[in-house]
Amino acid sequence: VDKDALDAQVKERKIKEAVEKAEHERFAHDMKKNDKLMCLLEERQKNEIKDLNRALVEFQKNFQKPETRREFDLNDPQALKKDRPARVSDDDPRCTVSGMQKFMGEDLNHEQRMKFQKEQLREWSLQQQKDLKNALADQKLADDLYDKFRVELDRKIMEEQRKEEESRRAVCTATKNFNRIQAAELDHKNELEKAQKIKDDMDEITCLLRGDFLSENPNQAIGPWGKHNVLVNRWKGMNQEQLMAIREFQKEQALEKLRVREQERQRDAEWDRQRLQTARAQLLWERHQERQNQEQRRGLDVMNAVLSQEQKAK
Repeated sequence: VDKDALDAQVKERKIKEAVEKAEHERFAHDMKKNDKLMCLLEERQKNEIKDLNRALVEFQKNFQKPETRREFDLNDPQALKKDRPARVSDDDPRCTVSGMQKFMGEDLNHEQRMKFQKEQLREWSLQQQKDLKNALADQKLADDLYDKFRVELDRKIMEEQRKEEESRRAVCTATKNFNRIQAAELDHKNELEKAQKIKDDMDEITCLLRGDFLSENPNQAIGPWGKHNVLVNRWKGMNQEQLMAIREFQKEQALEKLRVREQERQRDAEWDRQRLQTARAQLLWERHQERQNQEQRRGLDVMNAVLSQEQKAK
């Protein structure tokens, strides 16, 4: 197993995981920052809408009252309760020409009416000025609050950007340092491997030059089970002693072969002699047996002749 290659793969995987982790953290940080910005913008939009609605309600409440509308008298639910007689007195301002309740030349309340109208106009003017001043003050306060909010929001955004830049710079610095350390370790490892390879090559060359193969040492052909077990791929031939031993052994084999042949010849001659003796004995026994048979036949012939004479004599 190539442990160095496995260690290198493990280091590369750790580096890759660290880079991916830093990338994921940066993405998560960006997402958090964007979420914060979106929340702040949504909150600001909600506040602006709320302020606008509040200002609209205040404006309608102050400047668009129902009773100030031109057609309010047509839709006033309290119209009947508020209704008055056609003429209450001679000073009734509701007495018009068409009502024939008051005629031209009878304007007895002209001064009071004019004074009342001027006072009413003055009060209306003062009220409008007051309302305008309040509206301007509210608008200025809203603008000031909005400016403060924008300044605070910009400050927070700048702070987040500064923190992000510092984090990115720290990650880049750590990555550069890690890569520098890895490069130094790799260079040192390559130098060690190169030196070790050179040393191994020199040792191998020295071993080959001084080894048994190039020096043709005959002992290298001896197998692990003894001198008689020869390694064929290392055998360099037989020496003079081995050749002399083989020649002596061949001579002994030739003498042994001659001796065996002589023994076989003597054994064959003995077998031939025994076969001749056996054949001669068999021949003598057959001749003896034949003579006995002839004598028996002659005896039987004589006996038969005697018996024949006796029969004839009877």
